[in-house]
Amino acid sequence: MTDSRSIALITGANRGIGFETARQLGKLGLRVVLTSRDGIKGKAATDKLQTEGLDVLYHPLDVDREDSRLQLFQHLEDRHGRLDVLINNAGVMPDGDPAQPQQASVFDAELEQVRQSMETNLYGPLRLSQLAVPLMRRNGFGRIVNVSSGLAQLAEMRGAFAAYRLSKTALNALTRILAAEVRGENILVNSVSPGWVRTRMGGENAPRPPVEAVRGITWLATLDDNGPSGGFYQDRMAIPW
Repeated sequence: MTDSRSIALITGANRGIGFETARQLGKLGLRVVLTSRDGIKGKAATDKLQTEGLDVLYHPLDVDREDSRLQLFQHLEDRHGRLDVLINNAGVMPDGDPAQPQQASVFDAELEQVRQSMETNLYGPLRLSQLAVPLMRRNGFGRIVNVSSGLAQLAEMRGAFAAYRLSKTALNALTRILAAEVRGENILVNSVSPGWVRTRMGGENAPRPPVEAVRGITWLATLDDNGPSGGFYQDRMAIPW
C-alpha cells in the first residue's frame, strides 16, 4: 500500500516538544505518526490532536529496543509505503535538573547515566535513520530533524550534564555524517536546538513555551528541495557547532 499523503514520524511525541511538533505538522497538512513508549499517554495525545481535526495516528515505539523499532517500520511499510519526515525527538537527561547545574558535576557522573543517554539520544536516532532512509529514497524525498540542544555546542561547552552533553554532541556528529552520505538525494538532514523549553525535562522555570520552540523544527521538517543540510539551527538561524 502506498499513501498519497506526506508521512511524518515523531518520536517521544506524547508530550512537550514532540506533541507540539505533531500539532504544527498536522496543521501544515502532513499525516503524522505520533509515537511514544507509554501507550496510554500516546493514545491520549493522539486522541486530543484528532479532536482538533488533525490527521494524527498512533504507534508505540521504544527507541531503545530493536524489536520495537522494526515493528514500527514494518507498520509504516505495510500501511503507508513511505516516510517523508523523521523527527528524532525522544530524549533523556538522566544527570540533573537544568535549573541546578551545580548538582550535575562531571566528577559525579555515573557511567550508567552516560550509557542511558547514548542509548536513547544517539543510538536510537542512528538506527531509526538507518531504517528511514530506504523509505525516503523510494520517493526521492526525505527530511530528518535531530532534536539536539544548546548544551551540545562545542563552541559554548561548559561543565555539568556530561551524559546529556556527550550524547547530544554525538547526535550532532551523526547529523553531519548522515547529511554527507545522502548528499544529492533530496534527503536533508539537520540538527536543531529548541532552546530551554518549559517541558517536563526543561522544568517550569524555562523561558520558552513549546509552541515557540518547535517553529525551527517544523521549518526544517518542511524545507524546500534547495534547503540546507548538515547544519545546526535555532529559530531558523544557523548556530555554531
